[in-house]
Amino acid sequence: MNYFNFKSKRNSEKMSGYVCSVFIYPLAAGILLFLNVFSASAQKNYVIIDSNDTEAAIISKAANVVPSARQLRWQQLELTAFFHFGINTFTNREWGQGNEDPQLFNPTNFDANQWITTVKKAGIKQVILTAKHHDGFCLWPSKYTNHSVKSSPWKNGKGDVVKEVAEACKKQGIGFGVYLSPWDRNSSVYGTDAYNDYFVNQLTELLTQYGRIDEVWFDGANGEGPNGKKQVYDFERWYKLIRKLQPTATIAIMGPDVRWVGTESGHGRETEWSVVPANNLDPAKIAGNSQKEIAFKPLGDMMGNDLGSRDKIIHAKGLVWYPAETDVSIRPGWFYHEAEDGKVKSAKELTEIYFHSVGRNGVLLLNIPPDKRGLLKENDVKHLLEWQAVRTTIFKQNFLKGGTIKGKPLQALIDGNDATTIPLQQNTVEIKLKDKQTFNVLALQENIRKGQRIEKFILEYWTGTEWKKAVEGTTVGYKRLLQFEKVSTDRVRLQILSSRLEPFLAEMGLYLYAE
Repeated sequence: MNYFNFKSKRNSEKMSGYVCSVFIYPLAAGILLFLNVFSASAQKNYVIIDSNDTEAAIISKAANVVPSARQLRWQQLELTAFFHFGINTFTNREWGQGNEDPQLFNPTNFDANQWITTVKKAGIKQVILTAKHHDGFCLWPSKYTNHSVKSSPWKNGKGDVVKEVAEACKKQGIGFGVYLSPWDRNSSVYGTDAYNDYFVNQLTELLTQYGRIDEVWFDGANGEGPNGKKQVYDFERWYKLIRKLQPTATIAIMGPDVRWVGTESGHGRETEWSVVPANNLDPAKIAGNSQKEIAFKPLGDMMGNDLGSRDKIIHAKGLVWYPAETDVSIRPGWFYHEAEDGKVKSAKELTEIYFHSVGRNGVLLLNIPPDKRGLLKENDVKHLLEWQAVRTTIFKQNFLKGGTIKGKPLQALIDGNDATTIPLQQNTVEIKLKDKQTFNVLALQENIRKGQRIEKFILEYWTGTEWKKAVEGTTVGYKRLLQFEKVSTDRVRLQILSSRLEPFLAEMGLYLYAE
């Protein structure tokens, strides 16, 4: 087997000899190990591609791009929640006009603890609140506008939704993030330079008054304001402010840390690379960056079906760790609408979404809109908890436990630690199960602290006379989940068919999903 599966068009003969030398000559292998260690010592979440880099050099660079600390923390969350709540909740709209009467906002039974208790029970680790949507109505008493909760009858104008949600998150150990819409259909200064100052003032309020902020979420909506003008957003100024006031916060989607997967269906790409080309990695712009990470939004094709294959990266000017967030609403709409009470996604639908988002190297951002009472609707809560029960049932028993590799315990592959790995012999791990088992789900994880490297793999099972394919896939990244027809066996074999340098397989599991 070609361990690295280099398929260079420009340098194929050279690389063929190089790969053979790795396996045949110990000296060459030692040199390769030294080069890998040297590369790892300089790992960061971006890399510049030089015009004279060979294809092999580009592949090596790609293999050593790694997430920043905040990106790693974000990826490990797996499940996050969106709370679309605001004046639209009371006008039965998705996008407000900006001229709504604040007197309409009056959630008489508002209970942030009910929101957070529910999502925590559902296994969700972090939430994002729509502090201000396109209508400009603020869920906190901003000093810079009267179009906010302070002009509403709720709590006699003394309420603060942001504060109560932030406190509930802190109390229950859940991450807290804010969505602040750049588009503001209410602000009279929208479309002028003064609006960027206005936006910075409001962003500063959110970043300084509510404790730790774990994620700041921007979209790219850019319509007209009350004066008929559109705004030129000063994103880089906003990024600098966030890095200064909340340095651990992840900035998504119009930001440097996390990209949008490209749809609102909850389904990510079957081949999802976190390392993607970026055409704006100007060496002069990032010179002297001691943080080993970029502080501006990477630009390039972030919407295509193929973002990070070899064909894409060998023509890139730079590469960046830019993982995908996969968003979807539990209902057809993003804000609460009574007419949709019977259209809440079922546990089965949510499980499929989980497999196609978290299970495709993404983080799932699931929107759960509170109703006019200020509570999560009973039907939504019911389906969320049923979904959690399904996931618990699927993943409660890893059939690899008790298995062995050449008579030795699996150890690192089933320890629940995505930072530990095992050495692979010829890119293959063959496992003898404790007993004959029946399963139909494969779970794999790479140690992404070392980069994302696996390009293609296959899981096989022993029939008693031969090896047969159970399932195959492409990228793994932080997590890959695959379903297949049930098989029963006491021996399995995972083969990494293609990898960018040495693969670091961190976790593996075999499970049964009995729908």
